Amino acid sequence: MAVKTDTEVIIGGSVLTLSGYESEEYLQKVASYINNKLTEYGKVESFRRQPVDKQHILLELNIADDYFKAKNQIVLLEEEVQTKEKELYDLKHELIAAQIKLDNTEKALKNAQQEIQESSKEIVRLETEMRNVRKKE
Repeated sequence: MAVKTDTEVIIGGSVLTLSGYESEEYLQKVASYINNKLTEYGKVESFRRQPVDKQHILLELNIADDYFKAKNQIVLLEEEVQTKEKELYDLKHELIAAQIKLDNTEKALKNAQQEIQESSKEIVRLETEMRNVRKKE
């Protein structure tokens, strides 16, 4: 079972204790993400003029937006992976079919070369026979 981690972080200038089963580094990374959002929106004049409770709602909406966009990106990437896996599967089967065809073609070529060699021997034998028949005449 995972060990629960308690980590002190600073978010928006306040020291908070985060608890969870994730590593301390992960919890610090989460706090850093929140601080970056606070800094990013703190630079926007229209955001700073809003009451604090509305600022929090806007930050929460922005973080939720990031979450859903990331989740959607994961779905798209998973679909792309599935498509690539299918393409790879199809290519492997095409490769196997091409290899079988190549093997069969190589066998046919080898057989044809053997036939040519046997035919050449037969031609030489027949030519020799013809010469011998002509000499006897």
